[in-house]
Amino acid sequence: MTSAASETRRTAGSRTERETNPVKPPGPKVVALGGGHGLYASLSALRRVTDRLTAVVTVADDGGSSGRLRRELGVLPPGDLRMALAALCGDDEWGQTWRDVVQHRFRSEGDLQGHAVGNLLIVALWELLGGDGDGDNTGPGGPGSTVAGLDWVGRLLGAHGRVLPMAAVPMDIVAEVRGADPARPGEITHVKGQVACASTPGSVLGVSLVPADPPACPEALAAVEDADWVVFGPGSWFTSVLPHLKVPALARALTSTRARRAVALNLAPQPGETDDFSPQTHLEVLQAHAPDLRVDVVLADAGVVDDPDALDKAVQRLGGRLVLAQVAADDGSPRHEPARLAQAFVQIFSD
Repeated sequence: MTSAASETRRTAGSRTERETNPVKPPGPKVVALGGGHGLYASLSALRRVTDRLTAVVTVADDGGSSGRLRRELGVLPPGDLRMALAALCGDDEWGQTWRDVVQHRFRSEGDLQGHAVGNLLIVALWELLGGDGDGDNTGPGGPGSTVAGLDWVGRLLGAHGRVLPMAAVPMDIVAEVRGADPARPGEITHVKGQVACASTPGSVLGVSLVPADPPACPEALAAVEDADWVVFGPGSWFTSVLPHLKVPALARALTSTRARRAVALNLAPQPGETDDFSPQTHLEVLQAHAPDLRVDVVLADAGVVDDPDALDKAVQRLGGRLVLAQVAADDGSPRHEPARLAQAFVQIFSD
């Protein structure tokens, strides 16, 4: 075969391959806010929609493995960061294996009991990169060591996106609670700590942070400012979603960004946090915590909305429109089905 003929075949083959397997568009730049299982659900869906995805994660956990590492080493609690990274793992063998590894918890009668492998991996990288691990990036490793550690874990996992903390220091959630003492149902007290807030027997009225003005993660601020869409929820409303709006610099960025804003509502109230909350009550609490925040779209599952008109009015007060879709799993659990949630986001982002 002549050189010219070979070149013709290579060119034709390349053209045919491009036509058969066109390059997938990168998708919109999306920032997802939250923590824990709720953020895991939204990331599991959003990574199917876009290649330009950033998770901004709450760092107030004080329980379990995260709480122990935080108290012992003074680091940011790594658990919600780990879960976000696990959600971004690919569906291939590599991604699924590493997802299982980082989520694995040790069972022992010693100090490793209950620790998640991913938590230890993240903290180890923070130490190896030279930062002091408290999130303020002032250790001998130089600026960015905390974020760099998360980026390294993301590279190892083949994560389909980036994971960032919402603030550069650990913090505590303080909840204003009515009836924390069942013997005094009308008394309003303050409950400190994410675990305590999530399990209080009273009604949570609002949350604040200690420290009240924590330094926001600069990379998180930049991601919000550069985003096409910002997604709130689903997740534990008072301990995973609303804390982002109590970090002053991050709240300002979320209010002023050119990005459009979407809220994905939960499928059921959160026991101990939002008992008896209707979907519209979630939005009223959101507005009370961030009066200047405007929302473009609110997504809810049609099967769990008892009063669509009341919800639509609450959405309109935030300046947005209501989208009802089937996003719940078929097993009856209050769990979002990733493929359905992804399809709903595709529709929202394309409108």
